[in-house]
Formats: sequence, C-alpha cells, structure tokens
Amino acid sequence: MLTIKLISEETERVIKGLEKKHFQGARQAVENVLAVDKRRREAQRELDALKQQSKQMASQIGALMKQGKREEAEQAKQQVAQLKLKDKELQEQMDNAEKELVTLLCTIPNIPNDQVPEGKDASDNVVVREGGVIPTLPDDALCHWDLCKKFNLIDFDLGVKITGSGFPVYIGKMARLQRALEAFFLEEARKSGYLEVQPPYVVNEASGYGTGQLPDKEGQMYHCTADNLYLIPTAEVPVTNIFRDVILEESQLPIKRCAYSGCFRREAGSYGKDVRGLNRLHQFDKVEIVRIDTPQHSYESLNEMLEHVEGLMKKLELPYHILRLCGGDMSFTSAICYDFEVWSAAQKRWLEVSSVSNFESYQANRLKCRYRHAEDRKIELCHTLNGSALALPRIVAAIIENNQTPEGIRVPKCLVPYCGFEMMDDKNFD
Repeated sequence: MLTIKLISEETERVIKGLEKKHFQGARQAVENVLAVDKRRREAQRELDALKQQSKQMASQIGALMKQGKREEAEQAKQQVAQLKLKDKELQEQMDNAEKELVTLLCTIPNIPNDQVPEGKDASDNVVVREGGVIPTLPDDALCHWDLCKKFNLIDFDLGVKITGSGFPVYIGKMARLQRALEAFFLEEARKSGYLEVQPPYVVNEASGYGTGQLPDKEGQMYHCTADNLYLIPTAEVPVTNIFRDVILEESQLPIKRCAYSGCFRREAGSYGKDVRGLNRLHQFDKVEIVRIDTPQHSYESLNEMLEHVEGLMKKLELPYHILRLCGGDMSFTSAICYDFEVWSAAQKRWLEVSSVSNFESYQANRLKCRYRHAEDRKIELCHTLNGSALALPRIVAAIIENNQTPEGIRVPKCLVPYCGFEMMDDKNFD
C-alpha cells in the first residue's frame, strides 16, 4: 500500500497517478486518508501529552508523601486515575483511527511510474520490442486443442470428469514436455543467478495481504475454509512473503529467487475462443522469478528481468512482442508492468505468457520488508519485483501450433535435452 508519508508530502502527484490508473474517486479517497491520519495524529499528540502529565504527577505524589501531605497526595492520585481513564479513551481512538487508515489504504492502488503511458485499456498498451519470425502455416493448420486431440496429448474432457472445466490431463509426451519446460525454465533462472526455492502451494491470510491478493480479491482464489488457507494464484505470493517482517542488510540486495509451482485461479474469464483449450485454465504450472532490491537499483533489476524472459522466448524460437501496459490496464499493485505475448499461428492472435512488474515500495509497505543502509544504518522500505519466466499453458499452445508439420509437432531444440524426443506424433507413448 502507499505510505502516509508519500500521500501527505506529494498529495497532488498521488492523485494524478491514481487518475492515470483510472481509479474512481481518487481525490476523495486521498482526502479521506489524510483526514483519518490527522485524527490519528491529534489523538497521538494528546495521548503523549497526557502520559507526560501523568508521569510528572506520579513523581509529585512521592514527594508529597515524603513531606507528609497525604491529603494533597490523595488528590493527586485521583487526578492521575482520571488521566489514565482519558489515556485509555485516547488509545482506543488512536487504535480505531489506525485500523480505519489501513482499511482505507488497502482500497487505494499503487500509483504508476512516469514511464507508464496514458490509456484506458489493452488497446492503449505500447509495443516496446518484438522478435522472432511469425510462421506461415497451411490453410488446414489446426489449433492446439485439435492437435492435442489428434495426437492424444491432452484430454480436456477427462479433466472435466475428474474435476471440472479448466483442469486438463496431460498425457505421454505432453506430460514429459511439461516437465521439460519446468526444468528448462528453472535451469535458465539458475544460470541467471536466481536461487531456487520450493514454496508451499497454500498460504495464510497474512501472506495474501502482504502481496495484495487480500483483501477484496478472495473471489479469485480457492479458499480452504476449514483451515482458512488459500491456494496460491502464483508462486509470487509465498516467495515474496519469505521476506515479510524482515530487515535486510543493503549488502544482501538484490535478492533473486525463483520457484516452480502449480497455480490456481478461480476466475476463468469470458467464454468462447479466449478460454478454449489452454488459453485460460483454473490450474496451470509456472516458474516465477522474484527480486527484492533497493529503490535506487530496482529499475536496473527490472530491465535485467525483461532481458531474462526475452532470452527464453528466443531460445524457444517463438515470435513475441513486449508491451508496456498503459495506466488503465495495469494491476492494482504494480507501478509499471510489461507483458510478453507470443504469436499463436493457428489461432492468429497474440497470447499473454508473462507479466514482469516493479511494485516499488507498495508491496514492501504491506510486507514490512525493509533494508538497512550500509553507511548511515537508516532503515528504508525495499522495492519488490516479479515476473513469469514462464507460464506453461499458452507457451505450450504456441509451441504446438507454430511447430506443427504433417509428421507431427516439432519440439524446440532447447527442450530436446530435457524431454528426450524431437517430435510429438502418433507415437505418443515412446
């Protein structure tokens, strides 16, 4: 969440930033925060003054007792008792104001970086870079869901039988290709200096709150009600929460972590071609990269993450472009976000396969993730970043559509050492 310091010292910049994200009622929301904060600070000042007064009177009581002025001492004790009652009342006022303040701050999104373009929706996103060669397929080319059926690679109907829509069953060589992609992505992350971790697939409320999924996004996650735990929508949540309530040394930064995990998302989006096959699932696999960095270095880290993901696209021989999202298309928590999209040759459309974001101090403020400066030992909020490197379903959709041949589906050369075959064809069980 945004800091009170930022809102109070740079009020107009915050309001303009919220308006750039098309956040309704931006000015009113900021004014509400400042009003509650003023009430909290006034209660704090009065409380501090009362405590000081109580401390002075307590010392006077001892002096009066030594002087034998018992009646005056008793009167002073009664006054101290009254002050303590007022003290309790002010403490409650301050605590209530603090809770109200946090509730209000949780409803306000992060403000965008100056590099974020103006715009209302995805049509206003800006292509900043592109690469790869878009393949030319014959007129009878098949979409990935038909290819999967033809070569018995994925059974979508069996997934419906076992669980429901959006939970496919991967078979034979496709199951092996899934493992190959996971291993390839993790190995590439390791080569780039990311330390691999294996996180839990369920998190508590504090973790969901720390990265911004909670409150108000409960409907997008699967909730284990008996234990009040949530299935993770991405490994970003448990990996970033490793550093919740932690003060790091500046010399430790940047911290680089990667993790493979299953991802679980309740919302399935619209109906039709946008969700057909692998285009949108309730369960899928993904490798996530996470960084914790200083404010001074976080945008250099962001560029390094973009280069890492772009390198994966090149090695997979996929045509891609990189979009800088406009203010109206950004997530609630990000300060800047880049989407990677691959070209799906049979569907003739771009598919999003990665989002790489810098949250600046927004998540860190929720997480209380801070670092201590090496020289003056001052403690400051970190910046947090993450990105998909990569999400499997749409990568798989693009691979099998773009590489289809009359003999079968060609496997990208970089994956062959990991899966052990060069083609996916009728011999699916070899």
